Amino acid sequence: MMKKTVFMGAATAIITPFKDGQVDYGAFGRLIDWQISEGISAIVAAGTTGEGSTLTDAEHREVIRFAVERAAGRVPVVAGTGSNDTAYAIELTKFACEAGADAVLLVTPYYNKATQKGLIKSFTAVADVSEKPVILYNVPSRTGCNILPETAYELSKHPNISGIKEASGDLAQVAEIAALCGDSLDIYSGNDNEIVPVLSLGGKGVISVLSNLMPAATDKMCRDYFSGNVEEARRAQLKLLPLINALFCEVNPIPVKAAMAEMGYGENELRLPLTKMEVAHEAKLFGLMREAGLLG
Repeated sequence: MMKKTVFMGAATAIITPFKDGQVDYGAFGRLIDWQISEGISAIVAAGTTGEGSTLTDAEHREVIRFAVERAAGRVPVVAGTGSNDTAYAIELTKFACEAGADAVLLVTPYYNKATQKGLIKSFTAVADVSEKPVILYNVPSRTGCNILPETAYELSKHPNISGIKEASGDLAQVAEIAALCGDSLDIYSGNDNEIVPVLSLGGKGVISVLSNLMPAATDKMCRDYFSGNVEEARRAQLKLLPLINALFCEVNPIPVKAAMAEMGYGENELRLPLTKMEVAHEAKLFGLMREAGLLG
């Protein structure tokens, strides 16, 4: 079953800037505008990188609403509305649809986890109420819960479930999902070090942390691949690996928050249990950013 593709290329899993404990909407708005001017294909708000798990309910809703309003239809906005509480995920998803989000991103339940049957029931319950396409988010290293290929296939039969962000790090699993689901489920890389490998399996793009810093280059990697310039995409993937590795040397979004603050987009402020980047790691990250021309 062919479904409407939400986006092709790179979508930024955008940070949520904070200042003095509050969301810094001034910095957030500037960052959204810059991302769009640099040619990003979509924006994902209030996801893992956006610290959705420590936003209050009111903040979570306002971050989604603000991102939709600021993007103003220039690029699709995907709202992170997943939760380990299915009832809450349903409420957030309803809100995001009403607020004008173009799609929602549903992470697998974390901490309480789920059986594969539970995943099917939970995602189906949310997809049933969603007025917009649903992208599943598989990141077992953070949630302790893996969407198996057979489960992805069952979920792909739902008319509202259009994609999956695959961050399992298991390319064999990605290949199996692609083989089983075909055109009924768009696959996006959830790992910046696997963009080109996932594209080679039929992926439609990436939901990226790297693109917070380098929206144009990350999107270009996808565009080059789509246009048949595979060698250029491959070179970019390999060239950017040191910077990508530095962005994940501590748990995301600790490094990217430091990077974006250094680039002038808000303070280097996180919410506990996340803490600021270690000084030695920060020095290495900033050095790589200087080499890439991102810092003076």
